[in-house]
Formats: sequence, structure tokens, C-alpha cells
Amino acid sequence: MSSTDKVRRPNRFAIPEVGGVPLLLPVILTALVLLAGARRAIPENMIGGLAVIVGLGMLLGPLGNRLPVISRIGGGALVCLLTPSILVYAKVFDGNTVRAVTALMKQANFLYFVIATLVVGSILGMSRKLMVGGLIRIFPPLLAGTVAAVAAGLAVAMAFGYSLHRALFYIVIPIIGGGIGEGVIPLSSAYASALGGEAGSYVAELIPAAIIGNIVAIITAGVLRRLGDKRPELDGGGRLVRGPEPEILTAATEPAPAREPNYALGVLMITGLFVFAALLEKLIHLPAPVLVIVTAVICKLVGVFPPAAEADARAVYTIIARWFIFPTMVGLGMVYLPLNNVVSVLSIGYVIACAAVVLAMALTGYLVGRAIAMYPVDAALVTVCHSGLGGTGDVAILSAADRMNLMPFAQISTRLGGVTTVISATWLIRLLGAG
Repeated sequence: MSSTDKVRRPNRFAIPEVGGVPLLLPVILTALVLLAGARRAIPENMIGGLAVIVGLGMLLGPLGNRLPVISRIGGGALVCLLTPSILVYAKVFDGNTVRAVTALMKQANFLYFVIATLVVGSILGMSRKLMVGGLIRIFPPLLAGTVAAVAAGLAVAMAFGYSLHRALFYIVIPIIGGGIGEGVIPLSSAYASALGGEAGSYVAELIPAAIIGNIVAIITAGVLRRLGDKRPELDGGGRLVRGPEPEILTAATEPAPAREPNYALGVLMITGLFVFAALLEKLIHLPAPVLVIVTAVICKLVGVFPPAAEADARAVYTIIARWFIFPTMVGLGMVYLPLNNVVSVLSIGYVIACAAVVLAMALTGYLVGRAIAMYPVDAALVTVCHSGLGGTGDVAILSAADRMNLMPFAQISTRLGGVTTVISATWLIRLLGAG
């Protein structure tokens, strides 16, 4: 054996690393943060919340990507989402720890900052031609997928003994309603208005289906990613539309700018567009997350921002997409995924019916996308986002598939599909009553 071979032989006693640093460092820091939580010493603000989610995200994400079976069905995203949720359900975390994360995710609204960064940064990093082609093409698989999801969900739920009314309004509709804040909450008010009772009692009945559907969607995204790895001709890597152009819809593959990115300007562009969307919301009465997509698309098409400024927004996008997705998933699991609601209604038939909704949507998106010259894996991912928990679900689903650059299309699928579902369900339940 040559001396070179000896040098290259892996050292079995080498210290494990995560993110290029010794694993011991984030382990010690995270342990100190959790110890502070046990002593009720974590600041219940952005600093304390970031300390908790970043530490756990750095450890749980890489762990999930290395587990034998989990790594193939969502990996780090699934572990980062479910593990904190389970620990909160088991009351492992001290209340101080949970409150700190809640302050970050809800009061400081870190989740919307992440979503706005992914939307604005990825839109400004797109090819104009492929962006327009993708926006036009997503509607056929989305519409067909929704119809298939409703039909499959009703058929399976009724096969397990659920009534048509129960299957439609309490299993199918919550899954495709656009999340909790944008779907379950307005649905609960509509149900209370039409059927009587308190809106809060309907929330408890609607949330479990939405959560189970989101978990199935994450697993489905992980499976689609594996399919794309094995069959590269089916996978656009974040590009929806097939074509001879070599351009890829992703900021990560853009050539690095010649100058050092101005991250402050990038953050200002992202937050400024979101605040502008919030202003428009008061005038147009559409949700700000929807309007920020429209605003960013118009800015890209018209060329409002110079290329250097677009590069600054993409630079912020790259940091968030690369380093802060796993921590965000931890925050989502701790704050937005209440397992006690799921456990209260758990049954084999219920879970299978929820899964049928999601799988029918993904399969239809795949087939329709393939028929209209889209990359079927990417078309299925965008379509299945309609069954996720709003922006929360989009982050989780695309993270499991490593396709964060599809966020603008996923947001359109979730927001537009969700609004349409809520409006239709409100009209139907008033028409049909208690069933």
C-alpha cells in the first residue's frame, strides 16, 4: 500500500462534523440553551427563540438526512418538524422554551420573513421566459389534482363509514383549505355561522385532517425527490417547463455577482415588498402573502430593480434557503403542529382517507404535468403543496424535496387553491346545512 493510500484512509476516530465544524460545538451550545430553558432563563423574544430553533435545527436536520428509512421520505425536514412537536406533546420542553419559540415564530413572525425571502429571492432569480411559462402551466395540474383529491378523499372516507357530509367538510376540505390561519380558522367561522355553535369547537375538528395531510405531503415530497434522483429525465431540479434553454429557475445556480452582495439592501427589498403588499391588502382586500407574489412577479417582468439589486435579494435568499430551513421547521413543529388534536381523532380509516386526498393530488399533478410538457416531479410537488398547511406546509414540503426555489409556484398553489376552497366550502355548507 502506498503512502498516499495511507494518508487518504478515513480516520475512524475523527471527530464528527456538522456544517464544517466539530459536532461537539453545536451540541454544547444547544445543551446550554436547553439548560437555560429548564432554569426558565431563555429570553422570551427573538434572541431566545433563535437560540432554540437554530441549535435544534443544526442537530436534527443532519440526523434526519442520515437515518436509514427517514432519509428517503423527507429526512431532515420530517425529523425537524415531528420531533419538536412530539417533545412538546410529551411536555419535555419547559414552558419558557416554548414561549421563546412562540415569540419568535408568531409575535416576531419569523415564519413570514422566511417565506417572503424565499418568494421574492427566488422570483428575482428566475428567467423571465421560464417564469411566465411556469405560471401558466401550473393551473391545469392544480385544477385536475384538486378534483382528483376531492373524489379520492370522499370515496375512501365513505368506504370507511364516514358520511358524505363528514368526509367532505371535515376531512377533504381542511386538507386543501390553505392551512390553519388561512383555511381552518375562516372555515370554522363559516361552519359556526351555517350550523350554529362556537367557531372554536369546529377548529378542533378541522385541524387534525390538515395536520395529517401535511405530514403525508412531506413524506410524498421525499419520495418524489428519490424518484427524481433515480430518473433524472423526470426531474427539472426546480424548473417546471421542459425546453432547450439551459436556464434553471434557482438563485443558487446563478453566477455569483462580481461585487460583494449588499445583504442590507437585499433584506430591505424583501421586507419592503412585503410591507408594500400589506399596504395594498388594505386597498385590494387580498392577503399580503398573495400580493407579495404578484408584486415581485411584476417587478421582475418590468425590470423595476437593476440586476445588482436582484443579486442582493438572491444572496439573502441563498442564506435562508441553505441554513435556516431546518431551524424554521423546528419552530413550526413546536408552535404550529399540535399533536394532541391529531391523537384525539386518530383511526386507521381517518388516516387512510387523509392520505388518499394527498396522494391523489400528487399523482394527478405528476400525470397532467407530464402530459403538458412539464417536469412531472416538479409539477407534482407544486400541486401537492395545495394539501399543505399554508406557507408552513410549503416550507416543509419543498424542504423535504430540496426544491425551495419552487416556493413562488407553491405559494400560488396553496394560496389560490386555498382561497377557492374556502369560498366554495362556505357556499356549500350554507346550501347543504348539517347534512
